[in-house]
Amino acid sequence: MAVLRIFPPPSPVLSARLHPVVLFSICDFYVRRPDQADRVIGTLLGTVFGGVVEIKNSYAVPHNESADQVTLDVEHHRNMYMSHLKVNPKEVLVGRYSTGVGVSGGSALIHDFYVKELKDSTKDIREAQNSVPPVHLTVDTGFINGEASIKAYMSVNLSLGDRSLAVRFQEIPLDLRMIEAERVG
Repeated sequence: MAVLRIFPPPSPVLSARLHPVVLFSICDFYVRRPDQADRVIGTLLGTVFGGVVEIKNSYAVPHNESADQVTLDVEHHRNMYMSHLKVNPKEVLVGRYSTGVGVSGGSALIHDFYVKELKDSTKDIREAQNSVPPVHLTVDTGFINGEASIKAYMSVNLSLGDRSLAVRFQEIPLDLRMIEAERVG
């Protein structure tokens, strides 16, 4: 008899820590996005240690969206990632970001791509870091109530026996620490 997991096991990641340069980069990418784009999507780089994903860097990934489809420029993503590894080999792929409020319909599609990228591109490093799933960071650039809502999510697979049925995004604690000079900026 197959068992449906309604309450999946807790994620190995307890929290995420976001460096301010990442937030500034995401906002810059959003301001410079193409006129027809509603949001920007990109890759998050950093380290994983002791249940904490430390997000230290990012880059935008060009994409096109329609009502039921999202296409990413995979070649651009891979070229940027390989270039980044040459400069900083200790910062690995830790997830992705998108602007907007919360998790959107296309999030599962993009999530699948990043799960495969994590397995393929950083296999040896990720195994050493307990192979945690990618973090999904959302930044609300609408500044509702004068603030940008920034949230981090971890994916949890919902399965029936050995068969995966869906992905659920679970919010995880996010720490944004800034020194005074960064806060003023």
